[in-house]
Amino acid sequence: MVRPSHPGNIGAAARAIKTMGFHDLCLVAPRHPHPGAHPDAVALASGAADVLTSMQEVDTLEQALEPVTLAFALTARPREIGPPACDIRQAATLGRDHLQAHGTGRVAIVLGTERAGLDNDQIALCHRLCHIPANPEYSSLNVAQAAQLTAWELHYALASLQGQPLLPATHGTRDPGSEPATASDLHGLFKHLEQALIATGFLDPAHPKKLMVRMQHLLGRNNLTRDEANMLRGVCKAMIKTADQRRP
Repeated sequence: MVRPSHPGNIGAAARAIKTMGFHDLCLVAPRHPHPGAHPDAVALASGAADVLTSMQEVDTLEQALEPVTLAFALTARPREIGPPACDIRQAATLGRDHLQAHGTGRVAIVLGTERAGLDNDQIALCHRLCHIPANPEYSSLNVAQAAQLTAWELHYALASLQGQPLLPATHGTRDPGSEPATASDLHGLFKHLEQALIATGFLDPAHPKKLMVRMQHLLGRNNLTRDEANMLRGVCKAMIKTADQRRP
């Protein structure tokens, strides 16, 4: 983060990158001295205090980029002169491929000031321009929000490469009711539904036409679970009971 002026944004950015599995945050010439200890930064970090504690502070962007082998300058403005441009998803893919190809490689996303972003000299120090596709009439993102989107795209690209799970695991016993309904379950449901439709007068058994065939097709193509089949049988039971109660 280059010349960040609001400690709260620094804390929010620390939280944003930690949620995506990253921990290295570097500040270039922050406005407030030791912003990681500022109450606003600590409050908005919300559990990412370790990122604030290990955060680096340097005087120039050149110093920040010394160990970096691929740097992306994040900007909302088009630039006629500068490094090649890509969108954030392409940047994540390029970063992933770079790390895979170079064991000692280091990738950095460079974020500018809250008000003015990055200037041309700062962008010239980076290898690529990077844009977040947004509303062209209002494309300016808060710097911490930009950090969150960037960290998410990088995390997704790396997790996909490494085969990491992208959905949370419940670590619970599988519910038998969520298993697909068996042919026996569906046959029982079909017969029960037929009885319910006859009881309510919706189906005339003397002239069934193709109603039950269509019902069977409807039930068969919806991949019902065992719980869903039992639920529908409960509906059929209630229909039959209500029809019996209304008979004179």
